[in-house]
Amino acid sequence: MGKPRNIIFLVCDSLRYDSVYNSNFSMPYCEENGVQFHGMRSPACWTLPATTSLFTGKMPHEHGANAQSRNFYPQLPTLAEQMKAAGYHTMQATANVVTTHIFGLDRGYDEVFRVWKEVDPKFRKLLRFLVICGKPRIRKMIVSKKDFMNQRMSEDLEMATTWTQNTYADIFDHVKMRIAENEKIGKPTFCFINLMEAHFPYHADETFHLTANGMRDKFREARALFDTLNVKFMKTGKPMMAPHIEKLIRERQNTAWQILQKPIDNFLKEMHSKTGNLCLFTADHGDTFGEMDWHYHFNNVTDAGNKVPLIWLDDKASKAEHKRHSVNSRFLYNDLLRKVNPEAAGHQSVFSPNAENLPLIQSYWYNSNGKTLDQYRYNQMAIIAGDQRYVYRDDVNTKASWLNAPVAKKDDAEEPHFQPMDSGTNPVEELIEDQEQKAFLRKTVKDFKQFSEKIPRKNP
Repeated sequence: MGKPRNIIFLVCDSLRYDSVYNSNFSMPYCEENGVQFHGMRSPACWTLPATTSLFTGKMPHEHGANAQSRNFYPQLPTLAEQMKAAGYHTMQATANVVTTHIFGLDRGYDEVFRVWKEVDPKFRKLLRFLVICGKPRIRKMIVSKKDFMNQRMSEDLEMATTWTQNTYADIFDHVKMRIAENEKIGKPTFCFINLMEAHFPYHADETFHLTANGMRDKFREARALFDTLNVKFMKTGKPMMAPHIEKLIRERQNTAWQILQKPIDNFLKEMHSKTGNLCLFTADHGDTFGEMDWHYHFNNVTDAGNKVPLIWLDDKASKAEHKRHSVNSRFLYNDLLRKVNPEAAGHQSVFSPNAENLPLIQSYWYNSNGKTLDQYRYNQMAIIAGDQRYVYRDDVNTKASWLNAPVAKKDDAEEPHFQPMDSGTNPVEELIEDQEQKAFLRKTVKDFKQFSEKIPRKNP
């Protein structure tokens, strides 16, 4: 059993499972040649912790990268480091600055193609102005001399020049070119790709534009996008937008996916149809458009924010298959390592349901420029078990407690809100019957509590 000739790991940032599997889903090559997973959930709700889980195979409390600490533990070996040790040329091609050096996610890559440094931005001055006005981290950076001179964070401003234009074609072209160059010298390639078109502000065309009809609703759409980016609801506790605008914002991601799916399918076809290449397509996390009164993807454990697609195009076999067991996307780390070095891989696999494949989701409170309301300053961990979701919420003001809600029966159905469980109820002890799962969850909840207690709870 030889190693894959090349490995292409394609992530579409923030893409929801139900955005992919709507009535217009059409990826003929992937459908005919791939294994599709319908019970995949991300262990985290935004790019840094979710991508770090993909790169390490660990939950956020195990790798350390979250809304407060940001940098993951240096002693953990990364997927890229492992691939490099197995003889692969490792490259990352990304449209998201978060996946690069500013948080240490470039570790192990021989090269990182940062698309904002390579493509010509459109409306440079206008987009700089709009992003400065709209993005709180950049506004803060501009007024702080210390931060503005910090080269790592100033790259956020560089990325802003191409943030609102499609760059997937530039990334695909570069990846194909580099793989072809490596093949000429007999070097296999491991390539991680991050596309941003389905990420906020959800590209509805080649460049950003508002999609509402009429000036009044265009203004409301623009305001809703601004409030979403600034997670305004965490500061006010009030709804940010009218229901029809909320629906329109969600449709922006659906439109972005309609633009993306054919180019992605064609790219994967070109890569996978070459004998011996392994390709997979997934999302780092989903997004939330009003589910459980939540907006944007920070700090939630909703299915909308954590259920993601996965299509695996194997290097050894080409067959259409559907898997519906529940699984956590962090175990892709093990399956990829198993392809190149079985001795280095963990025993958990996305292909096999087992005790530790029970989907777990974690989130840690987000400090919105020192103005996050007390009611949103909590850490939480969700367990998906059968048709139920159990959430352990570590609240800053009240005693930690368990909540639960049924899983939505249909992907397009409204998610039921979490409700407090009876005082003293512990679903791990009382409702989980499988003894291996029980033992695994006992330890995981204990470790999560210890990690959560170390995170500051007060706004500075």
